[in-house]
Amino acid sequence: MYNYIFARSFKKREQKQLKFKWMALVCFSLIALSLCAMFKPYLGPLPAALNLHLSVDVDAQQHIFEHIISNSRPQHVANNTISSPLLESQSVKVTEKIEPAAVCSVTKGSDFCEINNDIRIDGSSATVFIASSLADQTEWIIRPYARKYDHVAMKRVNEWSVKSAASLLQCNQNHSVPAILFSNGGYAGNIFHDFSDIIIPLYINSRQCNGQVQFVITNKQAWWINKYQNILKKLSRYDIIDIDNQDDIHCFPRGIIGLKRHDRELNINSSESPYSIKDFRQFIRSSYSLQKPAAIRLRDGEKKKPRLLIVSRKRTRAFTNAEEIAQMGRRLGFNVVVAEANGNLSRFAETVNSCDVFLAVHGAAMTNMIFLPENAIFIQVVPFGGFAWLARTDYEEPAKAMKLRYLEYKIKLDESTLIQQYPLDHQVIRDPSSIGKLGWNAFRSVYMVQQNVKVDLNRFRSTLLKALELLHQ
Repeated sequence: MYNYIFARSFKKREQKQLKFKWMALVCFSLIALSLCAMFKPYLGPLPAALNLHLSVDVDAQQHIFEHIISNSRPQHVANNTISSPLLESQSVKVTEKIEPAAVCSVTKGSDFCEINNDIRIDGSSATVFIASSLADQTEWIIRPYARKYDHVAMKRVNEWSVKSAASLLQCNQNHSVPAILFSNGGYAGNIFHDFSDIIIPLYINSRQCNGQVQFVITNKQAWWINKYQNILKKLSRYDIIDIDNQDDIHCFPRGIIGLKRHDRELNINSSESPYSIKDFRQFIRSSYSLQKPAAIRLRDGEKKKPRLLIVSRKRTRAFTNAEEIAQMGRRLGFNVVVAEANGNLSRFAETVNSCDVFLAVHGAAMTNMIFLPENAIFIQVVPFGGFAWLARTDYEEPAKAMKLRYLEYKIKLDESTLIQQYPLDHQVIRDPSSIGKLGWNAFRSVYMVQQNVKVDLNRFRSTLLKALELLHQ
């Protein structure tokens, strides 16, 4: 009986021990799995020698884990390797932190990609290929023109794809300098947009290259390139590539697709660029070999006359009494020049640069103020019909940034030819803002296309006298 009870008691204890053994095994397994999950990001596929160290004891494990964590961050070393004293002759390879193949920026005025890597440009498919890993293949769509908020302009610009790829097309033509790809579409041909949308952004993006840059153009217009060749040849020493008509794959060490522009018209934000609008104007004077750096400073008793340029227009917003204005200017002591801003740009730039006072009705021709000497007087005649915002943002603010002395003459209703076309109770006359609410095309067709200006000479005389006063300062 005793033996039987003893035997049964022994079996119960043995069963308990077996249960404890199984429970311990399960717990140990759970702990091991938890540790693996916790430290998996740091361990990776570790060498056998390190795996041996992990089985020593808790303190030793903790020491090894801390060492691995502190040394697992990417470091720039020869052959991309780092050595661990724990492993003696063993080394763990890590991947060096690689900067993105392309940095594509979305701004208010433009989208553009800055690529600091091997690029291949395929004009036949309008695609720029960038070397990248299999895990990082991306595509951006860009229209390389710096007025993206204007849908009318952007419809005239070719769409380009910027793709990262693991394998690249073979090069037909290799270039040793960076590329800048931009469009000659949009509003190219209007001098205001030529400078604000293309030339100034091109200067911002390329000037630091000191001519060692290749311009790649889409939507090419040969006459435009010929018109601005003085500027383009000063920015780049290489013939422009008409990429739309190329079957070859052009390869570059790096490049910019699209043009970065700053927020304001005809201006450069020096806080975002090593250059200023003053630097740009000096660059323009050098490009066209303009001789006059500053406007005349009049002194009492001197017989030298300041030059007044009246910019005439044949079609819209023209002075209908330009000759009468010129005669009044001569009586006040100006040497007067009346000229239209058409034809050869180099010759007109020289004409503008030779003058001390610039007079024009609001319009693209006023962009020629870029060629004026420093401290010249810039007079904007503002037509009837709610031009205040346009006059300020397009020409007043840029003129002041260029260190020109700005004067403004706002015409009255009786100085506008619109009064001859519409009755006084018509909304065009009575409420110009209602026309503006119909959209840009409605505003433009009435106040910019249909309107000419007949300046009231008695009123305008004080503006010319103010210009003379400023030239004495």
